[in-house]
Amino acid sequence: MKTMQQWPVATAKAKFSELLEQAKSHGPQTVTRHGRPTIVVVSVEDWNAKAQRAKSLAEFINDSPLRGSGVKLRRITGAFRKTEL
Repeated sequence: MKTMQQWPVATAKAKFSELLEQAKSHGPQTVTRHGRPTIVVVSVEDWNAKAQRAKSLAEFINDSPLRGSGVKLRRITGAFRKTEL
């Protein structure tokens, strides 16, 4: 598993090229400000892998292991719940 290295913002600015190389070769890199994680730098490959949607909701439901299991679902009918806006 890839480990996230932490870079104080001043170091990240001074060694930006190295930060980019580390993100590309070793995975996401965290930049901290005052000791707190502020941003994460990731490679385009990692970003695209995470941003890509695996399947649509219809495909997810269609592929459900409960499909065809005989489970009976029924819709609850009746008065709507009153809310104040």
